[in-house]
Amino acid sequence: MDWQPDEQGLQQVLQLLKDSQSPNTATQRIVQDKLKQLNQFPDFNNYLIFVLTRLKSEDEPTRSLSGLILKNNVKAHYQSFPPPVADFIKQECLNNIGDASSLIRATIGILITTIASKGELQMWPELLPQLCNLLNSEDYNTCEGAFGALQKICEDSSELLDSDALNRPLNIMIPKFLQFFKHCSPKIRSHAIACVNQFIMDRAQALMDNIDTFIEHLFALAVDDDPEVRKNVCRALVMLLEVRIDRLIPHMHSIIQYMLQRTQDHDENVALEACEFWLTLAEQPICKEVLASHLLQLIPILVNGMKYSEIDIILLKGDVEEDEAVPDSEQDIKPRFHKSRTVTLPHEAERPDGSEDAEDDDDDDALSDWNLRKCSAAALDVLANVFREELLPHLLPLLKGLLFHPEWVVKESGILVLGAIAEGCMQGMVPYLPELIPHLIQCLSDKKALVRSIACWTLSRYAHWVVSQPPDMHLKPLMTELLKRILDGNKRVQEAACSAFATLEEEACTELVPYLSYILDTLVFAFGKYQHKNLLILYDAIGTLADSVGHHLNQPEYIQKLMPPLIQKWNELKDEDKDLFPLLECLSSVATALQSGFLPYCEPVYQRCVTLVQKTLAQAMMYTQHPEQYEAPDKDFMIVALDLLSGLAEGLGGHVEQLVARSNIMTLLFQCMQDSMPEVRQSSFALLGDLTKACFIHVKPCIAEFMPILGTNLNPEFISVCNNATWAIGEICMQMGAEMQPYVQMVLNNLVEIINRPNTPKTLLENTGRLTSPSAIPAITIGRLGYVCPQEVAPMLQQFIRPWCTSLRNIRDNEEKDSAFRGICMMIGVNPGGVVQGQSVCSSFWGWHWACHTDRPVY
Repeated sequence: MDWQPDEQGLQQVLQLLKDSQSPNTATQRIVQDKLKQLNQFPDFNNYLIFVLTRLKSEDEPTRSLSGLILKNNVKAHYQSFPPPVADFIKQECLNNIGDASSLIRATIGILITTIASKGELQMWPELLPQLCNLLNSEDYNTCEGAFGALQKICEDSSELLDSDALNRPLNIMIPKFLQFFKHCSPKIRSHAIACVNQFIMDRAQALMDNIDTFIEHLFALAVDDDPEVRKNVCRALVMLLEVRIDRLIPHMHSIIQYMLQRTQDHDENVALEACEFWLTLAEQPICKEVLASHLLQLIPILVNGMKYSEIDIILLKGDVEEDEAVPDSEQDIKPRFHKSRTVTLPHEAERPDGSEDAEDDDDDDALSDWNLRKCSAAALDVLANVFREELLPHLLPLLKGLLFHPEWVVKESGILVLGAIAEGCMQGMVPYLPELIPHLIQCLSDKKALVRSIACWTLSRYAHWVVSQPPDMHLKPLMTELLKRILDGNKRVQEAACSAFATLEEEACTELVPYLSYILDTLVFAFGKYQHKNLLILYDAIGTLADSVGHHLNQPEYIQKLMPPLIQKWNELKDEDKDLFPLLECLSSVATALQSGFLPYCEPVYQRCVTLVQKTLAQAMMYTQHPEQYEAPDKDFMIVALDLLSGLAEGLGGHVEQLVARSNIMTLLFQCMQDSMPEVRQSSFALLGDLTKACFIHVKPCIAEFMPILGTNLNPEFISVCNNATWAIGEICMQMGAEMQPYVQMVLNNLVEIINRPNTPKTLLENTGRLTSPSAIPAITIGRLGYVCPQEVAPMLQQFIRPWCTSLRNIRDNEEKDSAFRGICMMIGVNPGGVVQGQSVCSSFWGWHWACHTDRPVY
């Protein structure tokens, strides 16, 4: 018999659904408690599906809400549903997918997809065949409802639909979907394209077998009247450009002409989808060849797309000039993620192309959604990197009109254009910069806040050139105006100025030393001015300043300005406050720069870091033992604390010894080094290396326990963990001397394997923006092992001498390279035959080194 509800129970459920729509918080709490109680009764879910599918007399929001509550129950408890309940729900969904209400159809589609995602595609064999059959219905609602459900299933289960587990239903579904590209309803056409689009990136075989038909059908829909159809056509062409460009090349001229039109579509969603085409095309080898003749049309379209729309300006509160006193909303503050400390070596290569920060599209942080302005700017940026100076003849005539335009929205877009092309067109822009930079600096004082903020960002893109000129020419005026903007009355401008100043600090480094007093006065004044969000960015600017000027910050006058506000914030924050992340990062940089100047502040900072590590480890242990009672800890607190301890050890050197002596940090470090999270181990090994250099007396008793852990972490799969473990071994070598002998075989084979890895790409080091070989630190450590234990390492010389020479060729001379080089010399003395085969590769390296180090003996 068909299930029927008890009338009293049904009225109770309906009342609950009505109450759940109340804005009253107390009522909502009562509803949640009642829902928990009712979920104890399995047939409660029957009532929910009954309201959704059968109670046509009820209003649509109530019916839909019933379905959404059922969807949440399916997500949380579906495996415990009795089979009759699950069967009733599934049957009701299929019987009512053609409901007259589009809201109810969509809700049923979501419910079907949720059930399918619980592993039910295999257990519900009639689902896909029935939905595909319903597509043939002459009733529009049934066809649309079935297609809506199929689209959601294709989105959620694309891989499964093309698998043997389901006997590859896609072989039937793709040809079926293609038939509906010519349907009279635009909604059905749109569903059909969207379904097929889900399988492009995975190159599903069923689609590849029908690829020519698919492309032919797409071309037929190119001029469709419906914007949703046009959007899906554009999306399909963008993905095909990435995975099946071979099929598009014969039609490329027509496709480009089509995308030029669609990038100007009156529907912004269509224009945005089309604009993605230029980003994807820029990554293809054929870009220059196929696009060069279209630049004259494309560039003005992209430039026009970079203007703020009216809705953008409303969302950004573009008419508000002073808002610094308005407290930040917590949802405006993005979550921060700490990057674990990575050990680096000084390298001789210049900053490579494309090593700027990834977030260089523009500074619309408040508009978190990807929009046409951002996409146009990003497209112009990548095309500038493809065409370089060839882009400028199409741009310069436009730029002049934009940059000096009386309308602020147009002028603002011109400044954004100038920033977007900075990386790719730098060489060609150099002749114009002596005139443009002063104009941009003037724009920092514009009456419109959005103009001031974009001027900050664009100037940061040219910071490298500014710093290359005599300081009084551009650096000093730019620095002066940026510092004024750091104290701007508008929060967006404050944020943009702080970020731009951090970039300037990275480029200028010690050029800023003469102005340190003025800089610190401004940054410290901002502490009392900034709301929550910008305070976090201010920490970054201060930390970057410390990294950039280093020990020059260690002056009593500067310390007295900088440390009191930092320590005040430090004392205000609780241990569980995530604002500690940026503050700890900042203090780590400051401690490293101030060195002994940080001594008066080090003890409470050190103790709190140890406490943070200890607390996190204790929470992790409780969670492991009783996961039902305790939450998993946020290990970022421990990672950032370990990194600050590293900064203290590096900055204070031997002065940290007393602090280590009075704490249990070595015991905690032993636990951290074995943590399951790679970032924790990465920071642990960095700290171990720094403590080895600063106070080996406390590390030495632990070596027998630590070395096996270090050896097991010489795994290039986790490159930064491996890097830091390798560096720590090298530092331990130099302290242990000949006593390292028992541990050599524990690590040597892994190090030789790492240094010999074929086709290892160059690594972009996060904190330097420079390229270095991943095998450079292993090469240093092998050399150091050979320096202290030549008899043990020399027999393997032939296995690593060639990559050893290559790895260290471009590393600047320093203490680490010196000890590694001496180690190689000693190993050659023990095993001269080990370098015979590598002689040709090494000859230029040796010759260069002998010229620089004539005091060394020649073996």
